[in-house]
Amino acid sequence: MAKLTVKDLNVRGKRVLMRVDYNVPMEEAQGQMVINDATRIQETLPTLEYLIAQGARVILMAHLGRPKGQREPSMSLRPVAAKLAEMLGRPVAFTDDCIGEKVEKTAEILQPGDVLLLENVRYYNEEEANDAAFAEKLAKLADVYVNDAFGAAHRAHASTEGVARIIAKRGGQCAAGLLMERELKFLGDELENPAKPFVVILGGAKVSDKIKVIDRLLEKADTILIGGAMTYTFRLALGRKVGKSLVEPDCVEVARAALEKAKARGVQFLLPVDNIVATPVKTDKLNKKGKAIIELNNPRVNSSLDIPDDEEGVDIGPETIKQYAEVIHGAKTVLWNGPMGIFEDPRFAPGTFGVARAVVEATQQNGAKTIIGGGDSVKALNKAKLGDKVTFMSTGGGASLEFLEGAVLPGVAVLNDN
Repeated sequence: MAKLTVKDLNVRGKRVLMRVDYNVPMEEAQGQMVINDATRIQETLPTLEYLIAQGARVILMAHLGRPKGQREPSMSLRPVAAKLAEMLGRPVAFTDDCIGEKVEKTAEILQPGDVLLLENVRYYNEEEANDAAFAEKLAKLADVYVNDAFGAAHRAHASTEGVARIIAKRGGQCAAGLLMERELKFLGDELENPAKPFVVILGGAKVSDKIKVIDRLLEKADTILIGGAMTYTFRLALGRKVGKSLVEPDCVEVARAALEKAKARGVQFLLPVDNIVATPVKTDKLNKKGKAIIELNNPRVNSSLDIPDDEEGVDIGPETIKQYAEVIHGAKTVLWNGPMGIFEDPRFAPGTFGVARAVVEATQQNGAKTIIGGGDSVKALNKAKLGDKVTFMSTGGGASLEFLEGAVLPGVAVLNDN
């Protein structure tokens, strides 16, 4: 998928309107919003440093959270501008809006090498509606459009799709940033003809979220390793008891069809041979959404393929970790998307962290190409301090999944072909 990239552009003195994914996790501390994890900002620095060095006048647009068209102060990008300035080691201007005369004037007086961050585009409902008039107002700020926000590329919003169409229509160039280029390379080109054996590790809660990916990867994979709560829907499809585990009863037939397709294609499709179970107990405490908090008590290893009626599967077991690690060690290409259990709870993290270590060993010791398909797998690798030891970690959650399914991403399709 050869798209025009920033390296193909002449940007000297030009206003480059760049979509970035600065939807970073934040929390309030002493009356201020503080960034918990700046990974998404970090990932855009190579593109920004390149554009600055080329003398571009850089205007950044991004969203943060879901303010639903309201000016929600806790979702302002102002703290991001401060953090970006610190990370770039140079000033970053900030406007408290993303459209309008004031913003246009600020953009106009930028000098080559200057950087400006606009306020949250989702303060306007027109952003998610991909409103043409709103996209037109954003396009007024640009000579050239660059998209480096792979994590938002699966959405046809004004800042990811509408504005690019307007700029292209008037003869302006629309290109991928360096991060976007890497995402397309690793999730696209590298997985088109992966070096064999190709091992796919899929976890997470729902079969329904991953079934299209499973279906597509069954065409290429040698082995698929299953973990997370989706395990129990597959177990159900095999006629096993799953106790109180999270399952999707309406996906049993879909799971059964995937197992049959794997068998017909000669793909090894492995489910956990043991798992960690715990007893769920409803408490009087409520979570942020007002739902009763469930405590998971008395965790233990369950070596049976059936789970007792009053227990719930929460992680893969030690025997499965060992078996999966052996398969991963023999791989030449690994794609991993989704945790093996409730890794946020240290009691149920060994499965995810064990797989993470095996993926790192395959990379470091055997030279395997290891690609982490975004979302919670990236979070888990970072938590285990192993994030920098794999070949590539995607910044996209939903975007990675849709791209792996073979879907056309609007934010990519609209960029100029090279």
